[in-house]
Amino acid sequence: MTEPHRPRVKYVIGPDGSPLTIADLPAPGTKRWVIRRKAEVVAAVRGGLLSLEEACSRYTLTVDEFLSWQCSIDQHGLAGMRTTRIQQYRQYALHRNQQYLMKTGFASRARFLLFPDLVHRR
Repeated sequence: MTEPHRPRVKYVIGPDGSPLTIADLPAPGTKRWVIRRKAEVVAAVRGGLLSLEEACSRYTLTVDEFLSWQCSIDQHGLAGMRTTRIQQYRQYALHRNQQYLMKTGFASRARFLLFPDLVHRR
């Protein structure tokens, strides 16, 4: 099934509030992804400047990689794009998930397999 064709926009509002055109986007083949460049690509896809497929092809990204950028921005803002923050958020989420599973009893039988580090904390 094909999606209906959306007309391409000429510009979108970038992460810093200024207009963003195709010419303003990072160069194809960019290897060093700073926060601003990731946010610009996410804004371009969201605003219709690029399709998801075009962005992934242009920047040799996987869909999962792009979606992780988008999710990080949605959940934590631009600061969430810092690699150190991503590591901290992942550790927090893992800890929170472990606590939930233990509290609800889902992991009672499998906790030694799922969370071997909890075995030594008693």
